[in-house]
Amino acid sequence: MKIALLNPPHRAIGSRVPGELLPPFGLLAIGGPLIDAGHAVRLVNADIAPMTPAQIVAALLADPPDAVLIGHSGSTSAHPVVARLVPAIRAALPGVRIVYGGVFPSYHWETVLRDCPEIDVIVRGEGEETAPRLMVALATGAALDTVPGIAFRRDGQPHATAPAPMLRDFAVARIGWELINFADHSYWGGRRAVIHQFSRGCPHPCTYCGQRGFWTRWRHRDPVAFAREIAWLVREKGVELINLADENPTSSRKAWEAFLRALIAEDVKVTIIGSTRADDIVRDADILHLYKQAGCLRFLLGLEGTDEATLTAVRKGGSRPKDREAIRLLRAHGMIGLCTFAVGFAEETDADYWRLLRQLLAYDPDQVMSVYATPHRWTPFFGQSAGRRVVQQDLELWDYKHQVLEVPGVPAWRVFLWVKLIEACLQLRPRALWRAFAQPDAELRHAQRWYTRMGRGVWLREIADAFRFRPVPGPTVAEFWGGADQMDEAALAVTPRRAAAAGR
Repeated sequence: MKIALLNPPHRAIGSRVPGELLPPFGLLAIGGPLIDAGHAVRLVNADIAPMTPAQIVAALLADPPDAVLIGHSGSTSAHPVVARLVPAIRAALPGVRIVYGGVFPSYHWETVLRDCPEIDVIVRGEGEETAPRLMVALATGAALDTVPGIAFRRDGQPHATAPAPMLRDFAVARIGWELINFADHSYWGGRRAVIHQFSRGCPHPCTYCGQRGFWTRWRHRDPVAFAREIAWLVREKGVELINLADENPTSSRKAWEAFLRALIAEDVKVTIIGSTRADDIVRDADILHLYKQAGCLRFLLGLEGTDEATLTAVRKGGSRPKDREAIRLLRAHGMIGLCTFAVGFAEETDADYWRLLRQLLAYDPDQVMSVYATPHRWTPFFGQSAGRRVVQQDLELWDYKHQVLEVPGVPAWRVFLWVKLIEACLQLRPRALWRAFAQPDAELRHAQRWYTRMGRGVWLREIADAFRFRPVPGPTVAEFWGGADQMDEAALAVTPRRAAAAGR
């Protein structure tokens, strides 16, 4: 079959402001298996320019495909773009099969199939094995019921097949790197960059995150093979930076250390950035020199809140002493701690924000980033916040950079001002300015300056959006999503009960 992989444009602040874009790793991950299965595959990356709907349709018509596979990394905030785009694709290519995958459609498959008649099939969960099976069924006319891990219309009604087993061996599904022009993708201030992934899933039960449910369990690639592939990207494709898509690549100390030693043995110059938990950094205090030697430069540490009661409520499992120690250890080994802080998890007051500012100043982070609690329906946090009011009903703004939930004790405009004040106090400290403009380490200085420049752009965009999209109290979270029941976080996991129920 002729297949077009479509990465739709995404207007979220994180996508537009940096002026640099990483390749759509999820589509590349299914592109490799589809190519290896004998299909003619191409990528239409509409997020680069970004492209208009007319330009996207023209790009598809230039070599009309048999199937268009749409995927994005924006989850909830990217879905409205897809909903507006698929009618134009269907009008221009009436016979094409439109397939949609990602986190949002995986859980909202019933709603999507009812609201978007142009979409034929939804891939639920991982697509590396499901997509090739689906293409065989579409090409041969086989019954779609025989393909696990999808949803479609049966007798006019949305219907889901049994969940597909998750990948056990990542080696069977190679990344389709040949689908991109590496020169089109940069990050970190002009560094040629790609996204890659050492592991999937998360063993921790944080209530606000969908990683645990979507990936069902934590798994990792072969450490030596992963290091070898990174070295190949550096030597053959000129890649300078790897942005790890993992939520917790360091979950297994044994596997992570094996990867670090293998990458060091490859003897390539590469910068690695990613996310992890403060607990893991503290645990690995004795091997942090291997992190640095392998090329690790920055880790995002999700603090989520500095109040112990908040950490307990969201089942974060962290603690203030470990958060502070992780920041110190990273700096001592020549690495950067990017600390995120979130607002909206509890019934906050002005005093809570003042206390948050003081605690973050005591942490002395190198970089800081604010996010807003967002009640995705497939997370336990949805149930915790079901009775709270939604103040932003435009799903395109559910990107963690816009306030979504009402804070009853503090009006939205003051929540915004508190967040900006906290960021300003942290980023304009003498220590922060010295790290950005005067510290002797050139690599760290470049990283700090780049983040400072990007931060200015984010600030201006957020301030403009604060006037354009003013939060207004609306329905409760449960009313907004059309029901009080949260979606099953483990809906994509294969169990005998689920398989039997789905097969009925």
